[in-house]
Amino acid sequence: MMADPLDALRALMASHSPPLDALVVPSEDNHQSEYVSTRDKRRAFVSGFTGSAGLALITMNEALLWTDGRYFLQATQQLSERWKLMRIGEDPPVENWMADNLPRNAAIGTDPWCVSVETYQRWEQAFLKKKQKLIQLSTNMVDIVWKDRPPAEILPVDIHPPEFAGCTVAEKLKDLRAKLIREKAYGIIISSLDEVAWLYNVRGNDVAYCPVIHAYAVVTLDSALFYVDKRKVSSEVLHYMLENGIDVRDYDIVASDVSLLASGQLMGSSRTKLSGMESHEASKNSTGVLGDDRNAEEETKHKIIWIDPFSCNLALFSKLIPDQVFMQQSPLALAKAIKNPVELDGLRKAHIRDGAAVVQFLVWLDKQMQEIYGASGYFSEREGTHKRKHSLCSDTLKLTEVSVSDKLEGFRAKQENFRGLSFPTISSVGPNAAIIHYSPEADTCSELDADSIYLFDSGGQYVDGTTDITRTVHFGKPSAHEKSCYTAVLKGHIALGRARFPNGTTGHALDILARVPLWKNGLDYRHGTGHGIGSYLNVHEGSPHLISFRPHARNVAIQASMTVTDEPGYYEDGNFGIRLENVLIVNKAKTSFNFGEKGYLEFEHITWAPYQKKLMDLTLLTPEEIEWINRYHSDCREVLAPSVNEQETEWLKKATEPISMIVFDNRSG
Repeated sequence: MMADPLDALRALMASHSPPLDALVVPSEDNHQSEYVSTRDKRRAFVSGFTGSAGLALITMNEALLWTDGRYFLQATQQLSERWKLMRIGEDPPVENWMADNLPRNAAIGTDPWCVSVETYQRWEQAFLKKKQKLIQLSTNMVDIVWKDRPPAEILPVDIHPPEFAGCTVAEKLKDLRAKLIREKAYGIIISSLDEVAWLYNVRGNDVAYCPVIHAYAVVTLDSALFYVDKRKVSSEVLHYMLENGIDVRDYDIVASDVSLLASGQLMGSSRTKLSGMESHEASKNSTGVLGDDRNAEEETKHKIIWIDPFSCNLALFSKLIPDQVFMQQSPLALAKAIKNPVELDGLRKAHIRDGAAVVQFLVWLDKQMQEIYGASGYFSEREGTHKRKHSLCSDTLKLTEVSVSDKLEGFRAKQENFRGLSFPTISSVGPNAAIIHYSPEADTCSELDADSIYLFDSGGQYVDGTTDITRTVHFGKPSAHEKSCYTAVLKGHIALGRARFPNGTTGHALDILARVPLWKNGLDYRHGTGHGIGSYLNVHEGSPHLISFRPHARNVAIQASMTVTDEPGYYEDGNFGIRLENVLIVNKAKTSFNFGEKGYLEFEHITWAPYQKKLMDLTLLTPEEIEWINRYHSDCREVLAPSVNEQETEWLKKATEPISMIVFDNRSG
């Protein structure tokens, strides 16, 4: 049995100069990524908690783990008795806890590469009260005690061609430099992995499920640099970079180059460096501003450097001159979020192929549940024969959360342009479905059960788009309570998905639409309702927009050509969980009027898979909601028919048969 790393870490804390009163271990890597490579899962290693979000704080006497509502149940199951769970939104934030509970003048250690500038500044403010100080460690202490830490993999950088990217690197750099000029900045440090990949039209495999490369980009008015392990760069990619005016440099020299950038001494390669006149002309052309060269030089002579405080780490920030730093969200976040027509077309096509795979999976699973477990099936509510598990089949034939998840991946893998999953499939039966981000393991996962709800949240990475879909199904006889809860979630999903709203509306304002049907019954869910989706990039494009009750959902309005998910849910600990999720594209809406000359927006659903009618309590649905379901199902049938075989088509026809409006006569009578 492996020794608990807490003891080894505390020994290192005590021997450090100065001795540390606390050690902070964040979830994030050097780029503040939500999903990190296996070797960067330091917080999971020290705590045993494997969720994607959280922060560990270790003192000489306590170990605390902060995480959000998606992971409360999972954390209680995974943390040992040596750890205390701190619930974000219910317990004090970590900086408040440190300020209140650690001694005066306490030394708090952390790896400056794994902490964002925004986090650092928040902590520093809290520490003033008792003159506590943050110690920037020269070596990550977790790496010292993690004896079998996985080695770094050398995986190739791939070019993402214009037929999928829809925009050239030259166009993106021109637009970025125009924004630098507008903010009177000379250069920008780009830390987010998906922003680097998007800007330079490259993809990789350095983080599971996310086609990104461990790399930084630095762009100035006259140069563009790409910091990466050069062993990942083929001669073809190197030629591509040079053609696009990008200087390829070693990943490990980014800190020293940022120091040079701050002092105005960073020089691009002679092969890639633009002349000052060329860069200024490019800026003038892209902005339409015709001011003279002298003004442009005057504006940028102080070498103002733009950083995103949420993605730039403390280690790089420490190399800059504080009064020459412009701190604001990266301009690439919004540029990436507003998809171009080629990206939108690719996303639509990818979702059709993905929907076909999901329907093929449901057809297969329906048959298997009936044959192996005697379930009544996807369509019938009659009592099944309820064969005992394993009584008529060997273990090789039983269905588990992992085995059916693997089968779903197999259906996706047969689709054109498939490159892998977009996140680990959440395949969950009964009580496990109440764990919002449940991740089944082969040796501990549950067997499928004809009498329990089955929730699967999954997605694929395709060269032309990224997908994310959730459906909740039952292959036996659902209870009246399960049907009532499913219908409330469905009503919220429909309310958001058919919303029409003025330009300038934020996701914070829209979030309530999905919750009201649940609130009517005293129900709710602890996660946001929608996140952006990448274009063959991160499945969680959580910046700059989202649909959520969280305050930062107010920061950026929902805009045309953005993508966002619609995924309300309900989770009953120990019993079941329900979630429904589609990906939406934001389009301009045609309205009879245009109050305030704002213009209006609406959503286009691009996810295609039926909702299970057996789980609906039709008496709780309005005629408008039934009409919406019927129209969606009709579109679903039409869109997917060319991509499925004859047997699957027959199943799909039955799954999408219109719901009869006669239910309203019964209800009113």
